[in-house]
Amino acid sequence: MAKKVLIVVTGRGLGGDAGIALNVYKALTKRGMECEIALDESAPGILFKKNNIEWNKVIIPQAGGHSATMSTTVKAALRAIKAVFKTRKLIKSKKFDLVLGILGGGAIVGALGAKMARVPSVSLLITPLDTKVCSHIGTPIVLPENNLYLAENIPSHIRRSLLPVNDSVTQGDRNIALEKIKQHSRQAKEKNPNAMEFDESKQTIVFSSGSSLFVKTAQAIEQFSKYSDRFNLVLVGDPLDDEVPKHIHEEKIIYLGFIDWVNDLFNLADLAVLTNDGLMLHEAMVCNLPVVILKRVKYGRYHDMVSIFKGATIECDLEDLDEAIFDVVDNYDDYAKNTAIYKDSILNVGDNIADIVEASFK
Repeated sequence: MAKKVLIVVTGRGLGGDAGIALNVYKALTKRGMECEIALDESAPGILFKKNNIEWNKVIIPQAGGHSATMSTTVKAALRAIKAVFKTRKLIKSKKFDLVLGILGGGAIVGALGAKMARVPSVSLLITPLDTKVCSHIGTPIVLPENNLYLAENIPSHIRRSLLPVNDSVTQGDRNIALEKIKQHSRQAKEKNPNAMEFDESKQTIVFSSGSSLFVKTAQAIEQFSKYSDRFNLVLVGDPLDDEVPKHIHEEKIIYLGFIDWVNDLFNLADLAVLTNDGLMLHEAMVCNLPVVILKRVKYGRYHDMVSIFKGATIECDLEDLDEAIFDVVDNYDDYAKNTAIYKDSILNVGDNIADIVEASFK
C-alpha cells in the first residue's frame, strides 16, 4: 500500500512556497507516494488549481518570515494553537503516514501536528522561527536562505538542501516567450503608442522579485532604463502595494505582470536581476542564466547567495546596479559557464528530498 504524505504549505498557494511544494509533491508522487496538500483556509491556491490539485483547508499562521517582530510572532503563536489541533485532526482522520512541512508556518504547524498525531515529519526550514521550533522535531532540512546553510558546523541530524526545481524548467521554449512578449507589446501600444516594443536584435534582461513585485525591484528597472537603451528590459510580478506602479514606465520597459511561463521567459533572456532568495534564483541557474542579485529587496533582509552560487551571480545595492549589470555583460561567457556547475545538483534536489522522506517513515 502506498505511503500517504500530507504536505503543509505556508503562504497563499501562489508564489515560491507553493512552487517548492509543487515540485516536492511531484518528486514524491513519482516515487509512488500518495500526497495531499494543506493550505491556510484563506489561501486562493492558484498554482495548485492550475495543476488540477485539490487541497485540504487548515490554519497556517504567518509571523512574517525573516521580518517577524515580537508582535507578529505572538499573534501567530496564539493562532498556531488552534492550527496544530486542526492539522492533527486532519492527519488522523485521513491516516497520513508522514507530514512534510514547507517553510515558516507550514513547517511549524506540520511538525507540531505530526508530533501530536504521533507520525514522523520532515520540515523544510528557512526562517529563524521555524528553525527554532522544528530543528528538534522529525527530520529538519535547512534551505539556502537559512543562516545554518552556510554554517561550518551544524548538528548531524539537520540536513542541507538547495531548493527543488521541476524538470520542466529546462524545457522552456524561447519562441513561446517571444510570441507572448510580442503580443503583449502590441496590446500595450494600442493603449500607449509610445510603449516599448520588443527588439530581437537586443539582449534581454528580466527583472523580478518573484510572484509579488516589490518596490525596490521596480525602482531598479526604472533606474537602469534611464541609464541604457541597449537591452530589452522585461519586468514581471504582481505589484505588492500602490507605490510600485509609480516606477513602471512602459515607454522604457515591458511590464508583463504576473506570469506562469517563467521557464519560457528564462530561456529567452540573457540575464536576470533577482532577489537574494527564492525559487527563481535556482530556476535561473538551471536555465544557465547569469544573475545580478539586488540586495535587501524584501523587508531589508539579506541572504548570502553569492557564496552558494559562486561565479554565476554577482550582488549589489541599488546604487551599484548599473555597474553590476555591465560587469556580467562584459564577462558574460564566464558567468554563463559557471551556472552549469549548479544545474545537476539543483535538478537532483527532488530525488534527494524523496530519499529523506522514505528514510523517515517508521
